[in-house]
Amino acid sequence: MSDASPLLATPAIAAALGPLAVRFDVDVLASCESSNGELMRRAEAGAASGTVVVAERQTAGRGRMGRTWFAAPGASLTFSLLWRFARGTVPYGLSLAVGVAAAEALNGIGVPDVVLKWPNDLLRGGRKLAGVLVELAPGAPHAAVIGIGLNLRLPPDMPEEVRALAAALDADVAPADLLARLLESLHGVLGEFAADGFYAVRERWLARCAHLDMPVQILSEFAPPLSGRCVGVDVDGALMLETSVCVQRILSGDVSLRKA
Repeated sequence: MSDASPLLATPAIAAALGPLAVRFDVDVLASCESSNGELMRRAEAGAASGTVVVAERQTAGRGRMGRTWFAAPGASLTFSLLWRFARGTVPYGLSLAVGVAAAEALNGIGVPDVVLKWPNDLLRGGRKLAGVLVELAPGAPHAAVIGIGLNLRLPPDMPEEVRALAAALDADVAPADLLARLLESLHGVLGEFAADGFYAVRERWLARCAHLDMPVQILSEFAPPLSGRCVGVDVDGALMLETSVCVQRILSGDVSLRKA
């Protein structure tokens, strides 16, 4: 562990995790390019399932489709978790299941108004509170690096165009306790996911869906916008979009969902 804040020191995190601390190997870094990138390197070197990298500052943090994740030291909680599934498992819908775990953890600390935007965002008041980035280790699709970035507060130097779309937790909770609650929730949900796939948490995701039964637009770099009504998600996490022609399955990847 490098020179990190005592608020996120590993002893404080272990104490907050209690008996579950033995399931995680947490490393808190004062700075790195990205927690996902750092953990991906460790995964390829044989790091154990349950390895966690927490970055107090990321110099090249990123989200889906290569987007930049804006975060200032102390203003966000950014971490990545390595989880190894049974060999041969292809974790369809994993980013959605992670969203359920994060939302349930936040509900547990008294933040009730969190909803989920397909495929990987947590919203509060219609704005982005947190994002999930799941990456599979090359050559080992059963090994998932799960990155979460959560806004604790909006720093004053945040660009205005980003601030207009961002939400913050603004809750009186110690960072070590918050991380512990998130890891505890992830431990439970990932166990369910390993046994039954996304189907295990599908109804819980739908109960928090930000756009259920609403008109939406699917934006892609490689196709014209597609409009329709969000009618839910399939058992593998695919978005079900009702158009004038039929109900289409939209797979996660190079697409973005917007309110119509």
